[in-house]
Amino acid sequence: MSRTSSPTRRRRWSRLQRFVVGLLAVAVVAVFAAAGYLWWTERRIERIPSTDLAALAPLPGGDELTNVLVVGTDDRSTLPEDWDLGYYGRFSGRRADVIMVAHLVPGERIQLLSIPRDLKVSIPGHGTNRINAAYVVGGPDLLIEVVQAELGIPIHHYVEVDFAGVGAIVDALGGVTLEFDTPARDPKSGFRTDGGMVTLDGEQAVAYARSRHLEVLVDGEWRSTRGGDIARTGRQREILVALFERLASPKAAIDVATLLPTIADQITADERLTLAVMADLAAQALRLRPDDVEGATLPVRNTRGGDGRAYVEPTDEAAAVVDAFVAGEPYP
Repeated sequence: MSRTSSPTRRRRWSRLQRFVVGLLAVAVVAVFAAAGYLWWTERRIERIPSTDLAALAPLPGGDELTNVLVVGTDDRSTLPEDWDLGYYGRFSGRRADVIMVAHLVPGERIQLLSIPRDLKVSIPGHGTNRINAAYVVGGPDLLIEVVQAELGIPIHHYVEVDFAGVGAIVDALGGVTLEFDTPARDPKSGFRTDGGMVTLDGEQAVAYARSRHLEVLVDGEWRSTRGGDIARTGRQREILVALFERLASPKAAIDVATLLPTIADQITADERLTLAVMADLAAQALRLRPDDVEGATLPVRNTRGGDGRAYVEPTDEAAAVVDAFVAGEPYP
């Protein structure tokens, strides 16, 4: 009896072995596939060589916060043909349309600091000009240098995206939802919406972020909200917070395999901002709530330079706002 049962036991053990080996093989293939997918995704990000970003501050250590300079450019060459391009004008090249510094205070908040593009600064080798001119004459490296010199904020990473990139990311997330008290429009940027909770597609999200002449409908009459470029920085942060809400949603977690390549295709970043670093920052950020995103615009006032240009310059309150940002403390 032992002779007949032994082969049976061996056969059963052999099947178990095959099952375990097969399971391990599948696991190994899955790990390598995931690693390959991440490698493939990371290669889709357009990288700026470290030699071209010499102004970046050394990577932080200890409790120092990691500051990311986020720049939105007005490059019109990549705009989708199905957008209403008449609202964008005929401008070649690209300029820094959005300048913002962001960092994550672990376990507490995400802080955003918008820098008005008309801020009066000294640009090495080019004299006095608006801060967005630093990008035009010297690219990201000179802009980083000027931000650090003028505001005292160390910049550790750089991320850039254009109009079309923002629109593509918004569309990949299924739009962004904002609440409007009344119908609103901007005849110059092409933005228009009804009142209430509204989900904007990529084109309308960009139009809202670009809006400097926003009007609201009150008692049947369109009225200007004024505020110009400074009010526009607040709208840009609204879009970012709405994007964060979408990224933190369960649907985004399900669609991550589609979202990652889309986001990677649309951004330009420094070589040190690897996918692993971004994933770590994202994992920490997604533990926060949308209410934990704190934004401010550098306090400024209008002025005019000796060259006849209109500028803005920091007010007396600006130093306290910058100090709070650098320290990762709530804004005053």
